[in-house]
Amino acid sequence: MVGLGNPGAEFERTRHNLGAEVVELLATRRGQRLRPEKGTRAVVAQSRLHEQLVVLAVPQTYMNESGLAVSALMRRFRVPATERLVVVHDELDLPSGRVKVKVGGGTAGNNGLKSIHAHLHDQGYLRVRIGIGKPPGREPGADYVLHRPSRAERGALDVAIEVAADAVDVIALEGVEAAMLRFNSDTPG
Repeated sequence: MVGLGNPGAEFERTRHNLGAEVVELLATRRGQRLRPEKGTRAVVAQSRLHEQLVVLAVPQTYMNESGLAVSALMRRFRVPATERLVVVHDELDLPSGRVKVKVGGGTAGNNGLKSIHAHLHDQGYLRVRIGIGKPPGREPGADYVLHRPSRAERGALDVAIEVAADAVDVIALEGVEAAMLRFNSDTPG
């Protein structure tokens, strides 16, 4: 389970770091701390869930180089197929605060996903998408994702982070179909 974002204090709590925030929350829920993992370009926590190893990771590369860390993580932890990979990320094409689960697909302009596609050569991984909405007016998407949201929007995104973490847990415990049924309807829960 990989949460996308950018490293460094200047990017904390920005829209583009929501995926990383979800994985940090999941580690906290499991009583774990993310720590650097040699050779992966990521911070990692490992735990067991029903006798199965679960790896939580946040790349320490910039978003547009996420594929370097994801491919290294898949090798390091011998992930047999991309269907076992869950990537949590921000999504301009969803309303702010909306969470959806998806299998495969395009990048929707997300440079982290573009990098993952380029390194894995396979789009079949699972995604937990957190909506951040479209930028207002003519603000470029690249600028919008790197800014911190307003206090009101941040409140909605904090709720979405909790929901996204729940979606990841449902994927791990019940499977992607159950997560899609629960989180992709207009009234999740």
